[in-house]
Amino acid sequence: MAIRINADTGKLKKILDEQRKAGRTIGLVPTMGFLHQGHLSLIERSRDEGCFTVVSVFVNPAQFGPNEDLDSYPSDLERDYELSVGAGADLVWYPQREDLYAPGCQTAVMPGALAQRLCGISRPLFFGGICTVVLKLFNLVKPEMAFFGEKDFQQLAIVKQMVADFYLDVRVIGCPTQRASDGLAMSSRNARIPAGKRDLATTLYRTLASARRAFRGGERDGVALEAQLRAQWPQGLDLDYLDFREPLLLEKVERLKADTRLFLGAWLDGVRLIDNGAIK
Repeated sequence: MAIRINADTGKLKKILDEQRKAGRTIGLVPTMGFLHQGHLSLIERSRDEGCFTVVSVFVNPAQFGPNEDLDSYPSDLERDYELSVGAGADLVWYPQREDLYAPGCQTAVMPGALAQRLCGISRPLFFGGICTVVLKLFNLVKPEMAFFGEKDFQQLAIVKQMVADFYLDVRVIGCPTQRASDGLAMSSRNARIPAGKRDLATTLYRTLASARRAFRGGERDGVALEAQLRAQWPQGLDLDYLDFREPLLLEKVERLKADTRLFLGAWLDGVRLIDNGAIK
């Protein structure tokens, strides 16, 4: 069974120091809990890399803006522990707010241009909150490897940029998006999709599939294809963004290439949905 630590950063550091002395590589899988197969695939990847795998479970208040779903974010800590153990975690850590945001804490990370597009436009606090908590987790766990899902591709790009900018000694590894049988990208928020509206939620994946078919059929005009996809967008699903972008700096593109990614964000009755993927 995996070690379970509720708060107690001192105990966490002691155990990890012992593992390093024993020659183990530390792998970190940061989560906000209510785990699904996407999270489990990250844990399994860390295990397969031979890491002593640490799963953190913390709903980070700094990445939620006013009127967002902090108070209603789903949680089941016992289930998270059992699933983590089943996927191969060695340690599951449940930090409390005061462990990561001590009284008097004043300093935060301010990400740059990568955070000022896509999700960052409608959620201006989001990526600063993510970078701040991830930096804290990196400093406390000191992992050699950290695992993030490509569903949150913008987050992955921003974390990689932060690691480079601050010369952090950690290798950030992106892992493929995990999907349900209907194509919906797995997310903890999917549990809050209203009854009878799941098919509407799969619009994001079906739009990505349409873009791929068009590209494989010879379409290279990103402006025209974007307009076509927007025209097909259904009522009842509030579109935030639908953009073709290159995968490094996430700049918009007009001429589609094999590595161009389609990024999608929407709201369904207050539930945040995002998806992305290469169009090749």
